[in-house]
Amino acid sequence: MATSPPTPQYVRDPALRAGAHGLTAWRHAEQALEEIAALPFLHELAAGTLSSEAFVHYILQDSAYLAGYGRAMTLLAARARTAGQLRFWARATSDTIAEEQTMQSQLMSSEEFSSLARTMTVDGEPSPSPTTLGYTSWLIAEAAVDDYEVAVAAVLPCFWVYAEVGRHLVATIGDGMEDHPYRTWVEVYADPEFDRAVEEAIGIFDELYEAADESLRSRMLAAFERGCAYEGHFWAAAHAMEDWSRGPRGREEQHR
Repeated sequence: MATSPPTPQYVRDPALRAGAHGLTAWRHAEQALEEIAALPFLHELAAGTLSSEAFVHYILQDSAYLAGYGRAMTLLAARARTAGQLRFWARATSDTIAEEQTMQSQLMSSEEFSSLARTMTVDGEPSPSPTTLGYTSWLIAEAAVDDYEVAVAAVLPCFWVYAEVGRHLVATIGDGMEDHPYRTWVEVYADPEFDRAVEEAIGIFDELYEAADESLRSRMLAAFERGCAYEGHFWAAAHAMEDWSRGPRGREEQHR
């Protein structure tokens, strides 16, 4: 009888530096983080057995996601409380997106991946899946109309979860990284410079949480938890190659 792999350490004890309030948020989202750790997408990605189709679907949806993410970061920059926060959200809008787009272009230079991408796009542009559209619409709405503190909590999982998962994937892959088919993607999210940006985002959250009253803190925790859930749904939707004709369970149901 097969046994489930152990729960990764990051689920309960994140590797990146975080204050007490950041850790409170992380532990509040433990169920969502456990579900992320159990995702077939991530286990297959680590093993190098994830199908090229699912990986390309993910990259295309990530490209669509970045457009909405960029709008949310721009809105946060406009609402920043300090010059330091404004600079951080502005960098997140420009530098982080540029780095991810460069990585995506490198991946799509592969003939195999680019050929698959042509079958999944219209005029070269990906159509956001239901999950991608739902996630980006929620982020933009939070950044536009909710309290700034809640909006910051909503976007934080996009930084923090990816950094922790990236570190875990690198450790899991180990010596096999050199020949790993998805090395380019994995190493982007396990980069020390990305880690520093994530820790700065956590620091902003900590400062805002410290000054918030109990009602606002509760809403910040709820937004962080929902953001973590969306991160998990995003990977699950990619694994199922979700589109508007089938939900996240579409591919599995077709193979029964």
